[in-house]
Amino acid sequence: MIRIELDRRPQHSTLFSILSPFIAVVITALIGALMFAMLGKSPITGLYAYFIEPLTEVWSLHELIIKATPLILIAVGLSVCFLSNNWNIGAEGQFVMGAVAGSILPVLYPEITGPLVLPMMLLMGLAGGMAWATIPAFLKARFGTNEILSSLMLVYVAQLFLDWLVRGPWRNPEGFNFPETRSFHADAILPEMMSASGRAHFGFVFAILAALVVWFMLAQTLKGYEIRVLGASPRAGRFAGFSQRRMVFFAFLLSGALAGLAGIVEVSGAIGQLRPSISPGYGFTAIIVAFLGRLNPLGIVAAGLILALSYLGGEAAQISLGISDKVANVFQGVLLFSVLACDTLIRYRIRIVRPKPQPAPEPEAVKARLEAAQ
Repeated sequence: MIRIELDRRPQHSTLFSILSPFIAVVITALIGALMFAMLGKSPITGLYAYFIEPLTEVWSLHELIIKATPLILIAVGLSVCFLSNNWNIGAEGQFVMGAVAGSILPVLYPEITGPLVLPMMLLMGLAGGMAWATIPAFLKARFGTNEILSSLMLVYVAQLFLDWLVRGPWRNPEGFNFPETRSFHADAILPEMMSASGRAHFGFVFAILAALVVWFMLAQTLKGYEIRVLGASPRAGRFAGFSQRRMVFFAFLLSGALAGLAGIVEVSGAIGQLRPSISPGYGFTAIIVAFLGRLNPLGIVAAGLILALSYLGGEAAQISLGISDKVANVFQGVLLFSVLACDTLIRYRIRIVRPKPQPAPEPEAVKARLEAAQ
């Protein structure tokens, strides 16, 4: 039977490692062109509607920043988890719980106003995301539970909890029975950066600051060295005196805090209230952003803008070409596959192993076997 094996290359190309994300984007565009052709649309028109049209208007650039903000915040936190070999797949749930915790003040205590309301909401959003991330961290550190499964299952718990809140105890009594909370008052709304030209808010500034701080931590501090050592070789990390258990909590709490911050930023900046659904899947898309950015916080900023463009492009293509809004999900999936495929081929070479032909038995050996059988 023919087997396909992957052999690790003794050395991999530094140039192709740098170019890998760009190659993945080009491959995604080519597959996208083929997809548009299969849908009966012009590939050039489809790619223009998807990648160029959303960048032609100032208000659309503001929307790009709004969608990139939660992606960057979540992906920066996930980069720390992934580098330390902690696979937090539940950032979507931490995003939701951060939004819920940060909304307590404007929803339950709307009479509290003043300049301290918004900072308190942001801190409560951080705390909500951290608290939700503590659950899979504790289960892994104490019982060795698979963090992929536990963090992923908690996503659905958080989403159902949000749905119950906005349809039940937190539903706006003046909202004509719609499943939503009361609208946030002015002191609970994140200010816009340039209100004259669009809706982009200061959450994007938080995302850039988070990327810079985490990049500095990873590149210039002992904690960053600890993250990389434990992620590459837990055994070597133990010899160096680093604690794998403490790293599990540190990575999950940092990731959860940034996901929670993204949640309250999205609610107080772009939506202005809680609804049954506050995310188109930012927590899952941020996984693609983290890998497309090479787990480097500065690269994640650029990757976040690219993935935000995929959301806007899907909406633009839906309007211009009349195709399904699921096109954005297809592009994101192809992009993730392309990134992983490029990284794999850079580090490994494909080897086809063919079965060795068995030598024909000698006539004397065949005769002896027959005699023995008789």
